[in-house]
Amino acid sequence: MQKLLWLGSPFFGAELRACGWQDVVLHNFDASCVFGWHDLVRLAGFVPDVLVVADKSRPPFVLGVENFPCLTVHYSVDSHIHSWQPFYAQAFDICLVSLRDHLARFSGPFLEQERVWWSPPFAHERDQPDADARYLWDCLFVGTVSPEMPLRADFMRRLGERISGLHIARGNYRQLFPQGRVLLNHCEHGDLNFRVFEALGCGGCLVTPRVGHGLADLFVDGEHLVGYAPGDVGDAEFRIRFLLEHPDVAAHIRGAGLAEVNARHRARHRAQAFTDGLCDVWTQGHEALVARRRERAGAVLEKSLRLLYLHWAEECADAAVRQAYLAAAGGRFGLGGDGGQQAECIRV
Repeated sequence: MQKLLWLGSPFFGAELRACGWQDVVLHNFDASCVFGWHDLVRLAGFVPDVLVVADKSRPPFVLGVENFPCLTVHYSVDSHIHSWQPFYAQAFDICLVSLRDHLARFSGPFLEQERVWWSPPFAHERDQPDADARYLWDCLFVGTVSPEMPLRADFMRRLGERISGLHIARGNYRQLFPQGRVLLNHCEHGDLNFRVFEALGCGGCLVTPRVGHGLADLFVDGEHLVGYAPGDVGDAEFRIRFLLEHPDVAAHIRGAGLAEVNARHRARHRAQAFTDGLCDVWTQGHEALVARRRERAGAVLEKSLRLLYLHWAEECADAAVRQAYLAAAGGRFGLGGDGGQQAECIRV
């Protein structure tokens, strides 16, 4: 297990280079692309031992993966808004899932429970306190508030009527977070979002909804952060006011939350945990795992992927990409079962 190709959003991919891998190549992209096996080998410059297909919150962009000859990993972050991901994940050997309460959704006919791993969100190494920053706002929310997020828009409107010091901003959160005495989080879909870890990593005193997905196992409410009942404006107001009126408590929470993130919840921790898990799989006989997936490729396509690909063929406006999904639905895209079929790469 020496060479890894990471395709899609980078997440903790860059930190894998410090975990003992010989080669790690990351490839992110903005254009609408569909990749097959040979495309990925060309991108990497080698035949990967491990392929990671990381969530980009877009339709499937790697096709034919059920037949790929290396160990394959799907990394799901946005399962709260993409109900198709558990079906796509059946074509992989391993699946990382960010939202713990969704783990059972990914366990299916071709992906056993023990190969679905919880990998919570994290803070990046660059998420750090700014000792030179000065507080400009009593309570700060950094993120999108729009009609497309009706629950959040209504929550912020009602909370703003109660707390005049509430400030809503968009932009570089690393610059903004250190300027808020209390940092506010909201989860439109009840997901454990990255904002929790980013705010704590920047040294913030965080007030966040108690959403589940392992939040209570990762942080202690009242020690590392302060939780409020989801959607309860009055509860959020009470806790924000308490922290503003007790700056010593807020300061303690800032320090404790930052220390907990530094100890357990940065990108390097997720990268090492992932590498350790893969090492276990590798030493227990990854060849048999890959061979079994490839033997069942036809069944995976028929039972888990075909309708998914036909759906995206209907949704896609571009004729070339539509043809790619139709080819994938027929098992004609990418590396075939005999390893002899030339893959395609479509960029639009």
